[in-house]
Amino acid sequence: MTDDRIRNRRTTLRAGAATCALAVVATLPACSGSGGGGPHAAEPRPAIAVAPASGGRAVPVDRKVTVRTTAARIESVRVTAPGPGPLRGTLASSKDSWTSAGRPAPGVTYDVLVRATASDGKRLTEHTTFTTAEPKRTFVGEYHPDKGTTVGVGMPVSIVFNKPIRDRAAVERKLGVTASPAVEGAWSWMKDWSGRDRVDFRPRSYWKPGTDVTLRMDLDGVDAGGGLYGTQNRVVRFRIGESVVTTVDTARKTLTLRRGGEVLRTIPVSTGKPGFETWNGTMVVLEKTPSITMNSRTVRIFGPEAYNLKDVKWDVRLTTSGTFAHAAPWNEGKFGRVNGSHGCIGLSTSDAKWFYDHVSPGDPVTVVNSTDTVQVNNGYGAWNAGWADWRAGSAL
Repeated sequence: MTDDRIRNRRTTLRAGAATCALAVVATLPACSGSGGGGPHAAEPRPAIAVAPASGGRAVPVDRKVTVRTTAARIESVRVTAPGPGPLRGTLASSKDSWTSAGRPAPGVTYDVLVRATASDGKRLTEHTTFTTAEPKRTFVGEYHPDKGTTVGVGMPVSIVFNKPIRDRAAVERKLGVTASPAVEGAWSWMKDWSGRDRVDFRPRSYWKPGTDVTLRMDLDGVDAGGGLYGTQNRVVRFRIGESVVTTVDTARKTLTLRRGGEVLRTIPVSTGKPGFETWNGTMVVLEKTPSITMNSRTVRIFGPEAYNLKDVKWDVRLTTSGTFAHAAPWNEGKFGRVNGSHGCIGLSTSDAKWFYDHVSPGDPVTVVNSTDTVQVNNGYGAWNAGWADWRAGSAL
């Protein structure tokens, strides 16, 4: 072989070696890069992301809550807040995302707890909180009886709202009454005498003396419809006192008071005269006042029947519309004989004082043999509705 031929062969071999070396270098990135998918690719780091994220700024409520995971499967998601309660949602079939069914309520703090399992079997937990912006329109409920009080066996739980409630079911779901001993009871909606929306709870029959009752109002963040949100969370405990039940018979013109089922006393009275008959049915003592002025204008009585009585003693209020049991010395001689009042239950001054001292708010007073049964919203007239009708007033 000549020197030229040897030189040309060496040159060819070097060129081939160089070509082979370039091909190996080109495949390296495919073998060792982070995104190539080969046996040595870096795995993504398991993570959980929650939106809205934790932070000090109040978040708007125009977006749903979402949870997303990387290299992990979602096992459970809990999103809850006092008042509106849990915010439920849907987990994707891939189990890497969760979306709330609804939007969060305004003006509350949500607690978010997410549990997931990473691809390597490791357990992951993400616990965050976020606070939503305050609502523009809010409502509250004025409740009775008050916390820590002792009331009579006829006292319902009553809540009067300061704004119209469109979604009564949403509100009622967040109201609860428990009792010890337990009772069968129900809520019923009505218009208060003032015209505002109201809901009352009563047991099927009178409470048992000594019952401990708890009202729970979890209304903070509850949507009552039309962008109106609640702002209250309350726990109100009260107790039922002894059984004091009064019956007024307008035909016999008597008032009989029983304590614990035993008659303490029967008193002669004078009830409403023709055209001004005392309400029939069961009323409940609302309040007691030792002295008031009674002006007929407040109950729309004018003309020859008008009156303005000052310093009327021992007043036991029975209805919002103005029915009282009270001292009526001007009717002396009529008690037990003639019904001569404008609808109230009149007693002698001494008998009125005795009755005043023996009744308390919540004690039922039932009038019989009169006309026109008192309405359920006129004071606490719940006992004048049959049980089926009362339950039909529930929004649930």
